Amino acid sequence: MNLIEITTNEFDVTINLAYAKSSNFTGKKIYKNSRCYLHKDAINNLTNAINIAKGLGYKLKIYDAFRPSEAQEKLWSFNPDPQFISHPQKGSPHSRGIALDVTLLKNNKNLDMGTPFDSFSEKSFHGNNNIGAQAKKNRMILLAIMTLAGWDYYKNEWWHYQLFNSKNWPILSDKSERTNLI
Repeated sequence: MNLIEITTNEFDVTINLAYAKSSNFTGKKIYKNSRCYLHKDAINNLTNAINIAKGLGYKLKIYDAFRPSEAQEKLWSFNPDPQFISHPQKGSPHSRGIALDVTLLKNNKNLDMGTPFDSFSEKSFHGNNNIGAQAKKNRMILLAIMTLAGWDYYKNEWWHYQLFNSKNWPILSDKSERTNLI
């Protein structure tokens, strides 16, 4: 298995998997449990981001990481918008285990990022100027932390970071990886 479980005991992060509860954009629970996984090739980048954030007085909060191909199909069937959801056959970096959806916490509170996680609108784009000054600053801090740690970003979602050349990793399913998420 190429996936490593990310736990709050081993990694200094907060985990709040959006698709492990029904309060996500689909209104349905997609994952059976709240176990968070990441491909072993991305662990060093995650550790670097955690340490950079901590050094600046912040903490990472993870909304999603590995997303089995079966879950990608469910999200696509609910919202088939390629601007925000990858077609399952194309594969998402999440379905390859090399992407994170994150935000920053300061004193255990979410920073204002101008939109909530999974707000599928132009306001979610990196560089959007129709958000408040503090939200712009917070997005830039997150972007700086993640890029310094070696992550690439997706231009339409301030929360999405992935390894460079994401198509170099295969699409993974819940069955093949035995994560029991779906």
